[in-house]
Order: sequence, then C-alpha cells, then structure tokens
Amino acid sequence: MVRPRKRRMVDFEHGLRHFKPEGDSPEPPEEVRLTIDELETMRLSYLEKLSQSDAAALMQIHQSTFQRTLKKTLEKITDAFVNGKAIRIEGGDYRMPGKDGTGPAGQGPVGGQGRGQGRGRGGRFGGPEGNCVCPACGHEAPHTPGVPCSQMKCEKCGSPMVRK
Repeated sequence: MVRPRKRRMVDFEHGLRHFKPEGDSPEPPEEVRLTIDELETMRLSYLEKLSQSDAAALMQIHQSTFQRTLKKTLEKITDAFVNGKAIRIEGGDYRMPGKDGTGPAGQGPVGGQGRGQGRGRGGRFGGPEGNCVCPACGHEAPHTPGVPCSQMKCEKCGSPMVRK
C-alpha cells in the first residue's frame, strides 16, 4: 500500500497565478504547472533565505522532501524559460494556518478543495493559544495571536519559529 502524501504547510498567498512569454504567436504557448507548495519552497529558500531544514520545518515536511520539491520546481521553471512556455500556479496538496488571523493576510484557509484543486484546504491549525517552538534549538515561547510563528525569531538562536 502506498503511503499517503503529507500535506504541506503554506503561509503565503500568491496573487499572480499565470505568467506567459511575450510574443505575437496566434497560438497560446504550452504551459508548465507549478503547485502552490512548489512555489512556497522557492519563496522560503530564495526570498526568505532559509536553510532547507528550517524551511522544511516551516512547511512541516522532511528536509529531503523539501529538497526534491525544490529541485522539481527549478526544473519546471527552467523548462518554461528555455522552451518559451507559460507558467501557471495552481493546486497542490497543501494547507494554510487557521482562520484565527495567523494565515497569509490574516485570512487563513478559504475553502475545502483538496489535492490539485486550487487553494488548499485544512482544518484549524494552531489558534490563539499554544506555543511556538524553535526547530533549531527547541526553545518554546507563547504564541502571539495574529502573528504567525514563522514571523517570530527565537530569542536564543534567532531562527524562525514554528507552531507546536
């Protein structure tokens, strides 16, 4: 029996969902599809400049899964750039923090769609109470409502915190 795929935690809502090369071709270009969780691996790695292990902890997946996902994403983007394909960002198997103000732009998940169906689904993640924990050193701190744990830095080592 195949092990079920673990849904990834995504704490960012991307507004633009389609990029296509310029040109006067009457036919629409071929498309490469990136999932929301694949985009999140790139964001955490290259924009947030987190190590793979820290980024994987934020997404609540194993570091090797993060690495494979990042590699696959870069291959897709390279294919689009080199071969003049459009890039569509949608779907994936992910979840977002709860509707308690801790999600992207404070809204949390919006719907109950599943794998490959637009925005992620997910039950309540965390809540106003609870703790944030440092994946690097294990230090715990009380969660601040309205502030994602990933935006808090560990007071001992400075690493981004994750929800316990």
